[in-house]
Amino acid sequence: MGSAEEDYNFVFKVVLIGESGVGKTNLLSRFTRNEFNHDSRTTIGVEFSTRTILVGDAVVKAQIWDTAGLERYRAITSAYYRGAVGALVVFDITKHQTYDVVDRWLKELYDHAEASIVVMLVGNKTDLTEAREVPMEEAKMFADNNGLLFVETSALDSTNVEQAFETILKEIFHKVQKQKQRSSQSNTVSLASESPASTAPAQAERRPCCVAL
Repeated sequence: MGSAEEDYNFVFKVVLIGESGVGKTNLLSRFTRNEFNHDSRTTIGVEFSTRTILVGDAVVKAQIWDTAGLERYRAITSAYYRGAVGALVVFDITKHQTYDVVDRWLKELYDHAEASIVVMLVGNKTDLTEAREVPMEEAKMFADNNGLLFVETSALDSTNVEQAFETILKEIFHKVQKQKQRSSQSNTVSLASESPASTAPAQAERRPCCVAL
């Protein structure tokens, strides 16, 4: 028996990257299950969860991959960048060293992902304001200079978590729509056999895998 969650128009694979301990796993669990685990363990390898949301008139299934931040798992996780159409680069606003290595994470991302990937810089743990080491203005300027979306979040108290994921998913969706318009009836966009007509039924647009930008 099918569930409502199976009825979707697009699947977008989004990866969470950044140093170990910045809160990637709790951002994922807060968005997909509205849960926060104070005793969250270090992610081993790769985990993922899904959540379906409405973007405009389209139903989008977000497939969020939580990649381990530890060096020894890097060779394993690099393969999981493939097929990703979005990435959240997460740092801890209370630990400047997690922000200092954002450049390295971006290089790794661009080395393994498509150049068209939508990227958001996320400063997590805003609930720990008194311990802040990374000024919001500094991170925002870095994001602007590098063409990244930017938001600060708290997985603990849910601040901006929905906004972060919804913003990047909407940006991906709009990018896909623009590319569909540019390609018109050509086959340059990998969107299966959906009808070029905007009135095509949702069933025709259902995708078993991730859409390619």
